[in-house]
Amino acid sequence: MPLKVLIKGAGDLATGVAYRLHRVGMLVAMTEIPRPTAIRRAVAFAQAVYSGSHTVEGVTARRVESIEGIVQAWEREEIPVIVDPEARVRESLKPHVLVDAIMAKRNTGTTINDAHIVIALGPGFTAGVDCHAVVETNRGHYLGRAILEGQAQPNTGIPGDVGGESERRVLRAPADGIFHPLKEIGDFVEEGETVAEVNGIPVKARLRGVLRGILYPGLEVRQGMKVGDVDPRGVREYCFTISDKSLAIAGGVLEAILYFKRLFSIPD
Repeated sequence: MPLKVLIKGAGDLATGVAYRLHRVGMLVAMTEIPRPTAIRRAVAFAQAVYSGSHTVEGVTARRVESIEGIVQAWEREEIPVIVDPEARVRESLKPHVLVDAIMAKRNTGTTINDAHIVIALGPGFTAGVDCHAVVETNRGHYLGRAILEGQAQPNTGIPGDVGGESERRVLRAPADGIFHPLKEIGDFVEEGETVAEVNGIPVKARLRGVLRGILYPGLEVRQGMKVGDVDPRGVREYCFTISDKSLAIAGGVLEAILYFKRLFSIPD
């Protein structure tokens, strides 16, 4: 029987993990919140919560409502996404592997006893205490490394460098309110161009590039919250394909699963 994997979160990094594990034959299910705030929605299976289904690089995720829906999605070789903020479905699904990919920069409730193998992404977890392995998510030399003892690098609060830009590429809410995008993912934008509004207040691009990600319309946002991402490299294809960072992290998760599968007796 293939390994059953439950991934908490369905943002772009979680989607890279789900994509890679699905491709090697594992049965992958994902949980999400009722109103996901994924920025890179084009490459996030969280989009299925809004649209019912979403396809990334030939792999389809589908929103389901029950264990039966999860099994039916697996039979169609799809990835089921269920709205379940506390991942309570774990109790009946009984996954072999649980991956915390919420990216909250802290542990929101995952324990090392949640599955036979428990893996967490990024800071906020200690391998050997909260989980069996932590995968490094910071860009740089250690990106994607499977840490078997200790923690990932701390959150710097500084966006990663893309095309020589970090903070300037990020779009932030100018006020509290309801978010209304005026541009679509994949659109080219100029520096100073208005790409969205919050309560009528413009959100302007701070550099020239392609809109790689933007929040779903109608979401409630807080002042300073990240609401979009402009890629200065200007390659539209990058908006619709899984990033190098996501695939590197996915490789670390796959390594950790196979490592612990050798050590532990995993029942079918």
